[in-house]
Amino acid sequence: MAERKVLVTGGAGYVGSHAAKALAAAGYLPVVYDDLSVGNEWAVRWGPLERGSILDADRLRQVMEAHAPVAVMNFAALTLVGESVREPGRYYRANVMGALNVIEAARAAGVGAFVFSSTCAIYGQPEVVPISESAPKAPLNAYGSSKLMVETILSDIDAAHGFPHAALRYFNAAGADPDAEIGEFREVETHLIPLVLDAITGRRKPITVFGTDYPSPDGTAVRDYIHVGDLAAAHVTAMERLLGGTPSFAVNLGTGQGYSVREVLDMAEQVTGRAVPHSTGPRRAGDAEALVADAAAARALLGGNLTPRSDLRTIVETAWAWQGSETYGRIFRG
Repeated sequence: MAERKVLVTGGAGYVGSHAAKALAAAGYLPVVYDDLSVGNEWAVRWGPLERGSILDADRLRQVMEAHAPVAVMNFAALTLVGESVREPGRYYRANVMGALNVIEAARAAGVGAFVFSSTCAIYGQPEVVPISESAPKAPLNAYGSSKLMVETILSDIDAAHGFPHAALRYFNAAGADPDAEIGEFREVETHLIPLVLDAITGRRKPITVFGTDYPSPDGTAVRDYIHVGDLAAAHVTAMERLLGGTPSFAVNLGTGQGYSVREVLDMAEQVTGRAVPHSTGPRRAGDAEALVADAAAARALLGGNLTPRSDLRTIVETAWAWQGSETYGRIFRG
């Protein structure tokens, strides 16, 4: 039986590398396509690496033809919200033009399923929490707008030509591989949990809690955290649904449970036995009070227990184990 290959653009990044491991565990060969501008070569462990940019349409076509994947997972994108406000053109070029290149190369190669890494940022400041898929789409920044544009492109191409796809709208990806083989690492880190843990170890400066006057029980902002391993497994399930004939769909990937910034700090202190060095500051412009998913549609479509590892303690424990690993220590020292 021929190997079932899946092209994973951005597969050297945080979520993409976990998806590659999940694909390998499910019997597929993940072929990572990444220019390593943000991703990490050490995270490519379960299949070959093809170096290239999603802005290079010729290179994409060449790789698709060489590997003939049964499906594509598209993670490659710029993702820093603040940067997208300062440099919107760069984000539209990378995230929209790049994704269109991947889509067109996949269509030309006859790919049977396309899984797109979308985001809850397409909703902007929600009117109702938890947020359902039918909520108004009003992104607050170029990052969210670029992802919404790609969802529109996918829908239009599917209507015109038939192109089975899933748009998976992440809430807050967090945690690390339970085996501590891979995990979250960026030179410019913006995610709360790795910043908190790095502050505890002294690898990074103390964190600032932005806003203590939100209408939550402790006054800090609330977010829905989904374990990156659960997120990766959902990508594999979504792909297999499409390959099995399920029509295109868009769903939220979250847990339906929100945790405040203060609850995250408290859990980090419980798990590590150390205090979190931090200060408080005013709210940041554009930060929503609460972003929590209505996960009912994803559970119905992808399976009842989508998030077995997504309780806050497991998320923090796996992230802490990753940060204590030899690999993390080596890459942080450079």
